[in-house]
Amino acid sequence: MVKKQAGVFTGAVGLSVLLAGCGGGTGTGDDGATIELFSNKSESIGTYERLIEQFESEHPEISVNLEAPPEAETVLRTRLTRGDMPDIMSIGGNATYGELAREGVFYDLSESGLTDEVQDSYVDMLSQLAGPEHDAPYGLPYATNANHVIYNKEKVEELGIEIPQDWGDFINALETAEDAGETPIYFTLQEAWTGMAIWNAVAGNIVDEDFAERKNAGEATFVEEYDEVADKMLELLEYGHSDNFGVGYGDGNTAFANGGSVFYIQGNWAIPEILESNPDIELGTFTLPSNDDAEENELVSGVDVVLTVSETTEHSEEALTFLEFMIEQEVAEQYIDEQSAFSAVEGVYQEDEVFDGIREYFEDDRLTSFPDHYYPAGMGVENLVQDFLINQNKQESLEEIDSEWDFNRNR
Repeated sequence: MVKKQAGVFTGAVGLSVLLAGCGGGTGTGDDGATIELFSNKSESIGTYERLIEQFESEHPEISVNLEAPPEAETVLRTRLTRGDMPDIMSIGGNATYGELAREGVFYDLSESGLTDEVQDSYVDMLSQLAGPEHDAPYGLPYATNANHVIYNKEKVEELGIEIPQDWGDFINALETAEDAGETPIYFTLQEAWTGMAIWNAVAGNIVDEDFAERKNAGEATFVEEYDEVADKMLELLEYGHSDNFGVGYGDGNTAFANGGSVFYIQGNWAIPEILESNPDIELGTFTLPSNDDAEENELVSGVDVVLTVSETTEHSEEALTFLEFMIEQEVAEQYIDEQSAFSAVEGVYQEDEVFDGIREYFEDDRLTSFPDHYYPAGMGVENLVQDFLINQNKQESLEEIDSEWDFNRNR
């Protein structure tokens, strides 16, 4: 059965008490129930399959069906219009989460005690996404991530490159790699979303964290505050390969794994695929130092996986039992180990030496959020950024991003 944790209702009995009179599901453990787990991450399918098998062995009265479709957010919105929401959703802690929370899609976890077992800072991030009028815990922050620079340790050592601490250091490192005949950075901009790894890494340390709030109040614009971000992204693009817009994410992971470049600006989520392509590669990580002042540089981190329960599920009890299982220490450790992720669960730490270069940022709380998590859902900023990088029309592109923000905010 589920391992007891402080402050959490454990097992079906405790959860039955919690849900009595709360409109919980009609399916019960005694009768047997099948619940659906919907995930937006194809990378985690194998991990979820193994965890589901373990959960079902401990809870034979509950079956879990995993769905992880392509274009998951689009699929989820379509199901919302049909009134066919999954029992449990494993989604990103981004603007879509905030929008769905405001629409009343998720079950309020206030009385469950589950959020007592996770770090408050990540609970607060989700509350900010939902907004001040919807600040109840509608989701359980589970896995967190980091947007950083991945590097090939062997190449960095051969080139005598010191880990960059500020923007000037990073440009010097790129120059050193280029002078040695290496490709400094491997870009995968055929897929628009990969440009956001660079955008967030640069903007996270340059643009003030309250930008979205000020933008919505008419007190800030991309034209005024993302000018330096745009310039630095174009500067980085000069250190790419010969086909920056012709290679996608999967091929880029493989190319980097096989020595295609010295540096790779991505998140921790790319590391399992890189290692799958080349298990022998030695990797390191560091925060992209987009500030000229090293002391001002922080690690961009956010909620990569938030676990939510549908407000309309007929199997609330079983769904919450599954969430309780997921925050057991051994389960949470298995998830982050297999996914090269970080955990929001208290007392669960990522020990992989690949992350030695960024661990201190977590320990010292030198963290900043993903800027685009606070952009209006549906504005398609990844496509706008990709277009900017292709055409390099800074003023026009920033004006268009401002316009799309306003349109999507006001519709």
